[in-house]
Amino acid sequence: MIKLAIIFLVLAIIAGLLGVTGVASIAAEMAWTLFVVGLVLAVIFWVIGRRPPSI
Repeated sequence: MIKLAIIFLVLAIIAGLLGVTGVASIAAEMAWTLFVVGLVLAVIFWVIGRRPPSI
């Protein structure tokens, strides 16, 4: 997820530099959404992995 967020962020920066603001805004929004989802999933899996083993 974080890798896709970085790809969309780079795409947004390039589109912004080229003046394609519609594509840049959509790519930036997708990058932010993927980053937040990836971060939430990483925290959830980190918490799940810290549980003591069940017997």
